[in-house]
Amino acid sequence: MKLNSFKNEITDRLGGNCADIVYNFFQSNPDMLESAGEIRIRAGLPLSVSCRNTNYYVSSSGLKASAEKAYRPTKYEINSIFTRICRNSLYAFKEDIKCGFVTLPGGHRVGIAGKILPDGAIYEVSSLNIRISREIKNCSLKILRHIIRNRYDVYNTLIISPPVCGKTTIIRDIARILGTGNEEPDFAGVNVGLIDERSEIAACYQGIPTNDVGLMTDVYDSCPKDKGILMMIRTMAPKIIITDEIGGSGDADVISCAMNAGVRIIATAHGYSFDDMQVRQEIKEMIRNGVFERYITLSNRHGPATIEEVRGGTT
Repeated sequence: MKLNSFKNEITDRLGGNCADIVYNFFQSNPDMLESAGEIRIRAGLPLSVSCRNTNYYVSSSGLKASAEKAYRPTKYEINSIFTRICRNSLYAFKEDIKCGFVTLPGGHRVGIAGKILPDGAIYEVSSLNIRISREIKNCSLKILRHIIRNRYDVYNTLIISPPVCGKTTIIRDIARILGTGNEEPDFAGVNVGLIDERSEIAACYQGIPTNDVGLMTDVYDSCPKDKGILMMIRTMAPKIIITDEIGGSGDADVISCAMNAGVRIIATAHGYSFDDMQVRQEIKEMIRNGVFERYITLSNRHGPATIEEVRGGTT
């Protein structure tokens, strides 16, 4: 990610001291920008940035080893940043806020914590977690060798990964390659339907993807998976549907419908191993029914998207 792009997409949305401090930190430590995963802003607590699973405390004078000397945003600053992130219209982002996050241009997701109202809305915001999104082209090539069946077809695949291991970056690149075609691994390119429920993968702005997700890829942005998968099948005739973080109520039914329509599925799920999936009812049902032909488990043991295990579709 370039520093100017980072400033436009993230720090301009923060405003005030936090924006200046974070921007100056990355300006002074440009190598860290490429590995930065999260920016944590908590009321009255040290401002911090995580890079490759290491937490760094930040102050107006740069990197601090001690939390005692780090900058501590006030509750007023948190509220001001939250309002800016929502473009001064909390009502317009009401449904996103109920889900606990707001997505910024570029696909960066801002997690929100605070007091929860009975209707699920969050107010009196106390913490913000900015998860930095980035495009890394060809990062999925090793994984694709396990997914591609032949030049025109793929295996139904579930990618299992803990948080912050690069799975969203990986499936963005998978969508790009399968929806465009590639020489190695050899794939002709087909119509891909991308269900981007959290606006993280394609990073659509005014309906148009700002990330490269493929020449033959159609995107449903901010669309629930249970609706989006069926709509995509009925309207856009995809060969492959790609979606992130399955496991919710109803996911098994719509994925089975897609398979019955002859559509291949590539999806991700949170977890540390194949065994983790056995205790999640929706995914356990799909495993039992043989929905997926490949299970690929990732970690960050040797860096993001380290392949830990590849299994076939039977238990």
